[in-house]
Amino acid sequence: MPPTQAESVIKNIIREIGQECAAHGEIVSETLVAFMVKAVVLDPSNGFNMDRALIKSDVQKLVKLCVARLLDSKNPSLDTVKMQVYFDMNYTSREEFLQEHHRVLESRLGPISREITDNRSCAREELESLYRKIVSYVLLRSGLGSPTDIKIVREATAALQSVFPQAELGTFLTLSKKDKERQLKELTMIVTGIRLFNRDCGKGGEGIDDLPAILHEAIPATTQHIDTQLQTAQDQAYRYTAILEKVAQNPLVSQEFQPYMLKEALFNVRQYEIFLQIVLSDIITCAQEVEMMIKQLAAQLEQLKMTVKSKTAVPTSQVFPIFIALSNLWTSFQDETVLLSVLSNLTTHLEPFLGAHELLFPERVIQDLLDGVTVKTDVCRMKEHMEDRVHLADFRKLEWLFPETTANFDKLLIQYRGFCGYTFATTDGLLLPGNPAIGILKYKEKYYTFNTRDAAYSFAQNPEKYIDLIREQAKKNAELIQLLELHQQFETLIPYSQMKDVDKHYIKPITKCESSTQTDTHILPPTILRSYEWNEWELRRRAIQLANLRQKVTHSAQTDLSHMRRENFSQVYSSKDASTQSTREGSTRVPRPQIYIAGLRGGKTKTTHGVKVNLTRAVDET
Repeated sequence: MPPTQAESVIKNIIREIGQECAAHGEIVSETLVAFMVKAVVLDPSNGFNMDRALIKSDVQKLVKLCVARLLDSKNPSLDTVKMQVYFDMNYTSREEFLQEHHRVLESRLGPISREITDNRSCAREELESLYRKIVSYVLLRSGLGSPTDIKIVREATAALQSVFPQAELGTFLTLSKKDKERQLKELTMIVTGIRLFNRDCGKGGEGIDDLPAILHEAIPATTQHIDTQLQTAQDQAYRYTAILEKVAQNPLVSQEFQPYMLKEALFNVRQYEIFLQIVLSDIITCAQEVEMMIKQLAAQLEQLKMTVKSKTAVPTSQVFPIFIALSNLWTSFQDETVLLSVLSNLTTHLEPFLGAHELLFPERVIQDLLDGVTVKTDVCRMKEHMEDRVHLADFRKLEWLFPETTANFDKLLIQYRGFCGYTFATTDGLLLPGNPAIGILKYKEKYYTFNTRDAAYSFAQNPEKYIDLIREQAKKNAELIQLLELHQQFETLIPYSQMKDVDKHYIKPITKCESSTQTDTHILPPTILRSYEWNEWELRRRAIQLANLRQKVTHSAQTDLSHMRRENFSQVYSSKDASTQSTREGSTRVPRPQIYIAGLRGGKTKTTHGVKVNLTRAVDET
C-alpha cells in the first residue's frame, strides 16, 4: 500500500474511533486515539499481522478493540496512557517554553508595532495620536500595568518624555522599519527601568506587582504541595510493590488474587511519580534563578542610586545601561512567574488520571493484602544490598562500572529509567529500583542497574533474553514504552516532545585508573635567545642609544691599572712533520771468488807442495 494511501486509511480509522467514542459520551483527542491504535496493533494477543495490509475485517476489529479500551473507565492502564499523552502535549523544557512564550508575546505586539512603524503622519493631531500609541506599546510590551488605566498611562508618558520627547517624532519617522522596531524596544526597556527605579524610591510604580516577593512566597508553597503529592504517590507505590512481591513469592495467593490490575495500578503511580519529579526539578531550577535575580536586582538598584544620588542631570551613558539591565531582570521575573503558573497547573491536571485506584483497590482491600507484609521504601531496598557488589573477577567479557572508577557515574543514562530489568522480566512486570552501588552493567553501549547482586549475575549471563522479555511485556502494556523509556525499540510510538532526543549521543562513562608516564626533562636542546627583549620600551631605549652613538667620538686613555696589562695575541705556525726524498741505496752483483789450492792431501813426495789456483771470473764477464 502506498504511503499516502496508508496515511489516509489510518486517518479514517482514527476519525471513526473518535466518532464512536463521542457517540458514547466520551470525547477523546486524536493523539490519544492514534496512540491507542498503535498500542492495539502492537499487542500480540490481538492477532494483527504487521507485515500485511489491513483488510476490511481487520479495520472493523481494530476500531472495536480501540473503542472498547477507550471507554473502559475502570482501567489504570488507560489512565496511564491518558496521563502520558496529556503530559507530552502540555510539557516542554524550560528553554523551549520561554522561547515559545516570547514568540507569542511578539506576535501579539505585531499589529500595534506595525501601526507605529508604518505610520506616515505629518499633522500635529496625528503625531499626538502616534505618541499615545507608542506609550501603549511600551506598556503592553513591558507588562507593567494596563494601557487603559489613566494613572499608569500618565506615569509611563512622563517617563517616556524624559528620554524621548514628542518633538523627536519627526526624526523617528525618518528611520527605516528595522531601526524603528529596535528603537521601540530600547525605549520600552529604558521606560521600564525608570518606572522600576521610581517604584523603589517610592515616587511611582503604579500598577507594578512586586514579582520578587510574590515568587518568594509562591515557589516554596508550590514545592511543598508537589512534595506532598509525591510522598503520597510514593507511599502508594511502595504498598503496591510489597503486595506484588508477596504474590510473586506465594503461588497460593496468586491463585486467589488477580494481580494484573494491581500491576497496571503500580505502573500508573510510578508514571505519576516520574512526572512529578520532572516538574519538581523545573521548579527547583526556577527557585535558584529567582534567588540569583533578586540579588542582581538589589545590586542594580543600589548602583543606580549611587549614580543618580541628588544630581539634577546624569549622563545617559551611565544610567541607560542600568535601566536596560533592570528591565531585562524584570522580564526574567515575569518569565519565571508564568513558568511557575504553567507547572502548577500541569501538576493539578495530572491528578484526575489517578481516579481508578480507590475504585479498584479500596483501603480495606489493600490493608488485607498487606497483612504480614513489610512495606519497604526504595531507599531501604538500596541500603539492604549496598555492600553486595559485583566481583569483576567473575566477568571477563563484560564491563562493570563503579562510583570510584567512573567520573560521571551519576550522569549515566540508565536503561528502564533505573528499574531492575531482571526483576521486571522474571516477575511479569514488578518494578523495583536498581542499585547503582552494586555495579552498572555496560552492554552494547547501554547501562543497566539491578536491585540485588544475584539479579545482576543472572541478567549478565544472557542479557538478550531478558531484553526480549521486557520488549514483549511492553507490547502487552503500551504505557511501559514511555514509562521505561523504550522508544528506541518502538520508534513509531516516540512522543513528539522526545522526538528530537532520539538521535542524541548518550553520556559515556569516564573511567579512572592508576597510570603513569615518564617524560624526559629536556627532550630538545635549549633555544633561549639571550638577546631577545620583549619590552618595547627597552627596545626603544636601545634604538635611541645606538642613534646617539653614531654622533659620538670614541676616546681612550692609558691608566696605571691598565698599563702593560693589555692582552696581546700573536699568530704562530706550529711545527709539523716533514720528509725529503734522497738517493736510494743501490748495489751491483760481482763475481763470487772461487780459489782452489791443489796438493794439500800430499803426493808421492814427503814434502807437501800447494798450488794456488784462482778460478774467479772477471768482473766484466758478469
